Amino acid sequence: LGLGDKAEAYVRQLSGGMKRRLMVAKAMVHNPPVLILDEPTAGVDVELRRQLWAYVVELNRKGVTIVLTTHYLEEAQELCDQIAIVNRGEVVACEPTATLLKRLDTRNVVVTPEEPLMVAPEVAGFETKARPGGAFSVTYRTGQSSVEQVLAAVRATGLHIKDISTEDPDLEDVFVSLTSKAAA
Repeated sequence: LGLGDKAEAYVRQLSGGMKRRLMVAKAMVHNPPVLILDEPTAGVDVELRRQLWAYVVELNRKGVTIVLTTHYLEEAQELCDQIAIVNRGEVVACEPTATLLKRLDTRNVVVTPEEPLMVAPEVAGFETKARPGGAFSVTYRTGQSSVEQVLAAVRATGLHIKDISTEDPDLEDVFVSLTSKAAA
C-alpha cells in the first residue's frame, strides 16, 4: 500500500491518507475473504484515492469480496458490481450496477449554442438546465422522445447550435430519484 518508507514512523505522525492506508493494510494482513471498507477515501487526496482503489480492484480480482460504504457515488458506479442504496436506514434498491442505472428512462442532450447563455432557454416540452460556460442541458424520456426531436425543439427557439453531446443518467441521478421517491 505504499507505506514502506513509513515503516519506522509512529502512527500519529502519519497524514490522514496514510492512516487510511494503514487501516486497510491492517484489515488485509490476515488475507480475509471479505473486506469491509467504510468510507475509505473520505478526506484523502486524489492520488492516494487512485492508489487505494487500484489496490482494492486488484484484491477483488484475486477473489476478495469487497463491501464498501461511500458517499462518493462516482466511485461506487465505477467500482461496484452490485449497489445497495440506503435512505434513512431503509434499503430502497439493491441490484447489479447496470440494472440500477437502467431504472431511469431519461437522457440529457447538452447544447452549446453559438452565443453563450447565462440562463437556460425554455424549450417546449422539455426540462432545461443551465451548464457552465454558457451551455445548457435538455432532459428527455427515451421512450417518448428522441435526440432529433430535442434538436428540433431547440432550433425552434431560434438558437444556433455550436456543439452537442449526450449523457446517460449516472448513479447520482438514480440515487436522487430513488431517495426522493422514498421521502415522498
